[in-house]
Amino acid sequence: MATRKTTKKPNISAEELLEYYRDMLLIRRFEEKAGQLYGMGLIGGFCHLYIGQEAVVVGLEAAAEEGDKRVTSYRDHGHMLACGMDPKGVMAELTGREGGYSKGKGGSMHMFSKEKNFYGGHGIVGAQVPIGAGLAFADKYQGNDRVTFTYFGDGAANQGQVYETYNMAELWDLPVIFVIENNQYAMGTSVKRSTKSPSLWERGAAYGIPGEAVDGMDVLAVKAAGQKAVDHCRAGKGPYILEVKTYRYRGHSMSDPAKYRTREEVQKMREERDAIEHVRTLLLEGKHASEDDLKAIDKEIKATVNEAAEFAKDSPEPALDELWTDIYAEVS
Repeated sequence: MATRKTTKKPNISAEELLEYYRDMLLIRRFEEKAGQLYGMGLIGGFCHLYIGQEAVVVGLEAAAEEGDKRVTSYRDHGHMLACGMDPKGVMAELTGREGGYSKGKGGSMHMFSKEKNFYGGHGIVGAQVPIGAGLAFADKYQGNDRVTFTYFGDGAANQGQVYETYNMAELWDLPVIFVIENNQYAMGTSVKRSTKSPSLWERGAAYGIPGEAVDGMDVLAVKAAGQKAVDHCRAGKGPYILEVKTYRYRGHSMSDPAKYRTREEVQKMREERDAIEHVRTLLLEGKHASEDDLKAIDKEIKATVNEAAEFAKDSPEPALDELWTDIYAEVS
């Protein structure tokens, strides 16, 4: 039976707090630059920005270990950066260039990195959830003590394949953490209008999967809940569900005017609940960093992002013969 547990925030060192601040700010600045490049026509197709949700993936990556896997949907740039993928390769892929992680053929919605155990953003809503269980099945079969983070949104939480996966994951005690990034609006319909359940994580009770709701605007709360979920999986107790309550500041995609909510609502979240500002306040009030220190970090990150943008612009478009590569896997 799923139970709501109170997770205590861990004691965090100044170095860890600065690392979380840096990682979240990198995602924020990268996404802002991606939005600019999209406006300039350098990014084609769909582009879904992660601005506002940075604490979710940074907090969970803080609980991950080397070899753990992650798979997500098409709002995936933040996940890539948080797991250590090179901003240059991510930005080059966004712009459809040869230097991108998928050689310019995947774009914003379909990037992968076997090296970083990032098994992709997936364009079909909810399709990554059974894939995440499959990755966890492979780890259990190999007995390697690894965990898979399977991310999906509140909109995807109503997909039938999610519950087929819950059933199989619990039946086989798979080491998978189902992370519901509940940013409250799916593509544009609020959770209150689309979902009768008062919570999404409690749906796991029907399958015997425990879980909890987490404040996704607090990176320390996310890290603590993530650690508990990871420990549960590594102990061989099967899957765990985290419903991380977060909020995206931009529309569903760059083409979304987001008229289903008020500007005042978004501004209120920015002013009162911003995850990066929260950590910034902790750093300053705890005297772990000065205003000048934080300005220097921001300057350094902006330089990194600008360098990634220039790399993307300078990288050539893929040759036509790339259309015929990476289609089939050769098995001996």
